[in-house]
Amino acid sequence: MYDALVIGAGPGGYVAAIKLAQRGKHVAVVERSHLGGTCTNWGCIPTKAMLTSAHLYKSMVEKAAELGVSAERVVPDFSKIKSHMNKSVVASRKGIEYLFKKNGVELILGDAIVESPNSVSVAGKKIEARHLVIATGSVPILFPPFNEVAGIWTSDDVFKMDRLPESVLIVGGGVIGVELATFFSSLNVKVVLVELLEHILPNEDVDAAQIVARSLKRKGVEIYESSKLISIQPVENGYRSVIETREGQLEKRTEKIIVAVGRKPNVTEDIKVLGVAIERGIKTDATMRTNIPNVYAVGDIRGQIMLAHVAMYEAIVAAKNICGEAIEMDYSAVPNVIFTDPEVASVGVKQKDVDPSAVKVFSFPITANGRARTMLEREGFAKFIADARTGKILGATVVGPYATELIMEAAIAVKHGLTAEQLEEVIHPHPTLSEMMLGAIEGIVEKPIHL
Repeated sequence: MYDALVIGAGPGGYVAAIKLAQRGKHVAVVERSHLGGTCTNWGCIPTKAMLTSAHLYKSMVEKAAELGVSAERVVPDFSKIKSHMNKSVVASRKGIEYLFKKNGVELILGDAIVESPNSVSVAGKKIEARHLVIATGSVPILFPPFNEVAGIWTSDDVFKMDRLPESVLIVGGGVIGVELATFFSSLNVKVVLVELLEHILPNEDVDAAQIVARSLKRKGVEIYESSKLISIQPVENGYRSVIETREGQLEKRTEKIIVAVGRKPNVTEDIKVLGVAIERGIKTDATMRTNIPNVYAVGDIRGQIMLAHVAMYEAIVAAKNICGEAIEMDYSAVPNVIFTDPEVASVGVKQKDVDPSAVKVFSFPITANGRARTMLEREGFAKFIADARTGKILGATVVGPYATELIMEAAIAVKHGLTAEQLEEVIHPHPTLSEMMLGAIEGIVEKPIHL
């Protein structure tokens, strides 16, 4: 009997297994497909690999001459972009396989059917464990009329394409949709982006969303906000779509349609029969334990914050509790990262969600940053939100190059309750983009030096 059996080898599953093994537990992981789950195979890694290629191409086209570099006849080669993507994916899979071997985690390939809180079957073989960790992830959402029309893509299908389409209509202006719009438009594919809510990236503040929208429009993307598709008809070489916008109905013809409206927990029938409480996804307490004492759930299967880095930390929390250490999840400082051009990252509270009288907000523009000027970067800002009375950092948003890296300073501040004064006392290196963060912090405390 294993000490723990993990179902699924995505970010939540493989991290849980490794952490348990590192603490001396006898652990096995059952995986029906590839190691790494959605993130490695159909999400984070392939998307960012393709976006890296697209960003390099666009930078060479737009900046090379001004930076004194002669780069004539620069053209993208999708076959090589896809090769880079596949190599990145395979390297990540092999990395997880190596970590399993290094830490003594047993990998069992096949479909796991949960039979009881202490056992599953794989290809008819019964496997027993003292604890189960369910980490079966999520699947793309597809609903009428999209699931009734042949050939409609989800985000998973994008990574299977052998060539770039001439045009795409993307349904959904959230993180997935906007990242895909960035990729395709950067490589000169005609893109139509339709978002039901008031603005793209609806979970972010409008000032961040507007910068991304402007960037996409410069790349030729047609953006329709507060809009929805009301009909789709297959036609020769693509689809005819009717969009209902604020100004009325309009028709668009595109070669492909991609539905990117999010994902839903992959709750299978055997999991339902097991008897775990389900509210959209599997319900757990803050220790990641379900209503069945020895059964835990982590990651997208919970249907809450569906991010790989959240799944990884939930996995660590679950593993520690299985090992007897009392620890609970803290979701107060979860970084959100979006690999658009420019990048967007945020943590903690958003300006749109707070009482203006209770906070102090300051935004420092990228145009006042020396390092950004050397990079020809003109779109972006760093914004901090602090408690008006105590100066405690409550949240931050960064838009610009490497925003997804810069956000960690703010994440640490939110997590540990640091004040703007404490951050201001930290010497930031010059000339760096991190000085945008310092400028915003100075604006909270008093006045910024460089503005």
